[in-house]
Amino acid sequence: MSYVGRVTHDAALYPTDRLGRAQKAAADAGLDALFISPGADLRYLTGYEALPLERLTCLVVPAGAEPFLVVPGLEKPAALASPVAGLGIEVVGWAETEDPYALIANRLPASVARIGLDNHMWAEKVLAFRAALPAAEQTLAGDVLRELRMRKSAAEVEALRRAGAAIDRVHARVGEWLRAGRTEREVGADIADAIIAEGHVRVDFVIVASGPNAASPHHELSDRVIESGDAVVVDIGGTTADGYCSDETRTYAVGEPPAEFRRYYEVLERAQAAQLAAVRPGLTCEELDAVGRDIIAEAGYGEYFIHRTGHGIGLESHEEPYIVAGNSLPLEPGMAFSIEPGIYLPGTHGARIEDIVVCGESGVDPMNVRPHGLVVL
Repeated sequence: MSYVGRVTHDAALYPTDRLGRAQKAAADAGLDALFISPGADLRYLTGYEALPLERLTCLVVPAGAEPFLVVPGLEKPAALASPVAGLGIEVVGWAETEDPYALIANRLPASVARIGLDNHMWAEKVLAFRAALPAAEQTLAGDVLRELRMRKSAAEVEALRRAGAAIDRVHARVGEWLRAGRTEREVGADIADAIIAEGHVRVDFVIVASGPNAASPHHELSDRVIESGDAVVVDIGGTTADGYCSDETRTYAVGEPPAEFRRYYEVLERAQAAQLAAVRPGLTCEELDAVGRDIIAEAGYGEYFIHRTGHGIGLESHEEPYIVAGNSLPLEPGMAFSIEPGIYLPGTHGARIEDIVVCGESGVDPMNVRPHGLVVL
């Protein structure tokens, strides 16, 4: 089988100074090196979307020496066809009979005492590095890299805007597929096709939660037949060719929904609108969470808002910052995250409204522009 990693050549999205910034951040954190395996961190630093395979691919970012990328020999052409080739770093291919962990250990000084490992590195690779560098303390590279990734550049914001527009186009078409007599799975299949057709390269998730299933925030597609009067939560997202993700939820009703649902949907819409209006630099994540949560609680539905207000988004659907009680991190310009309050009545119905937004210099910059009102089909 032939494996070729996808590549991105947008210099604005993947600027060459990121490796230097990562080196400085590692040094400031007291780390001697970062070891980055395939995933969002590797793509963020190099633009290379390497496939996660049993053979080791690892970007090594020493705090005080030149970074280098270690790849299986058969993957070296793919690495060199990616933006890695423009970074001026050495790409080291290893042969099938070589030990890539020993190769990396031998290229580092014996004084290496602390290394940051990619948060999503496979356990077998973590343990292999522990064996190759037994004197080095292992910690998480994400503790360093999240500080870089959390604040989006202007190019990243535009990539998120393109992703948001693509998923907006899918929601605009939901009425084509969502109707009584069809199953959630049938509707979900049509939505998944549209996610690709409207500008994504990968479908990340499709939630079509109807009737009592709408009370489960992470309900998966089922064979339940949608009925007249059902509330239906549609939460969908994908990844674009840029590597940046979309995520948007709208709630629909197939025919007239129950009166109680109408009552709390109005509360939910008011809470989400207040949170959107509140976004500004300096407001903490937990303060933003409280803006909507307090409105929902005052209306008597506090116990039914059972999850955080939101999550960061970028090269991953879920990343820092998290909009949740207990997170005192102040918002800063460039931070991208979801605002998605929900109300869920167990065994009955539920609703959620979600937009991706970016914190601007003076307020909110929405990535999604679809109407928030209940759509009755």
